[in-house]
Amino acid sequence: AAWKTYLGRPERDQFRCLGMERLGNALRESRPEEALPVLEASLALTRRHWSDIGHAILVGQASIATCLDKLGRHDEALGLRREIYDSRAATLGISHEYTIQDGNSLSTSLMNFKRWDEAISLSRDQLLPAARQSLGADHDTTLELTKNLACTLADLGTRDVLLEAVAI
Repeated sequence: AAWKTYLGRPERDQFRCLGMERLGNALRESRPEEALPVLEASLALTRRHWSDIGHAILVGQASIATCLDKLGRHDEALGLRREIYDSRAATLGISHEYTIQDGNSLSTSLMNFKRWDEAISLSRDQLLPAARQSLGADHDTTLELTKNLACTLADLGTRDVLLEAVAI
């Protein structure tokens, strides 16, 4: 219903664009095959009219990556998550909350692919120290990152790794 409200508005109208983005995100959960073209159109619109707002483009890409995961297209989602993280790190730095959040998403994707070494290295050696320093140990993002790392280490199950997971 929201989309039909804004359909007649000009392409550059911010409410039309937000309506399209929300429609795509709502469809992503239950009907990802229908959501993907909507999210891709929304991202194309953002790139066409608001290419100077890098954050908006990265948010659109992240929505597409999540949709690709739901569709079982994990390789594409992982590649997109790498692009997003690299862009955030280059523009905002490793210690920015958005970079850390996108790094956590990348790490989770790597874990799903059983790329343990890369996922653990990214989380333990880069993201967690940056999160603790810039956000604090009690910040939600830091706690989420810590939990994900501890669960991954626990899943690996070797004695030394389990001891590290408990220590985290």
